[in-house]
Amino acid sequence: MSKKFKYVNEGAKRAFMDLPTDIRINFSAEIRRVQEGEDPLDDFRVLKGEWKGVIELRENGSPAFRAIYCAKHLDTVYILHAFTKTSEKADQKEMDTALARYKEMMAEVRELTQAEAKVAKDKPKKK
Repeated sequence: MSKKFKYVNEGAKRAFMDLPTDIRINFSAEIRRVQEGEDPLDDFRVLKGEWKGVIELRENGSPAFRAIYCAKHLDTVYILHAFTKTSEKADQKEMDTALARYKEMMAEVRELTQAEAKVAKDKPKKK
């Protein structure tokens, strides 16, 4: 069964759609693989720390490109952020944006999970 796909918010969608067409097509193909339960073929890394289940797709070059997603919750691949990387060092502003969106996604996941649990609890039991 294929996972759903969702941008965590309009900003994430805008950032992803602003990538150059060839990069966007490549990242889209990688995300489709993830939706089908496979690992990306291209370069990626698992983010550490408070980023539970978050992956960064990487297209290196000058400039380099990144797309950050999470596929761990609610059978959904959430796109958190995408950006152009112009230096060798991590771009803290971009990573801060991605982390804020991760926290937004987690709040939505908690809300939906609680709502599903309430519906299951309130559902009459069959005899």
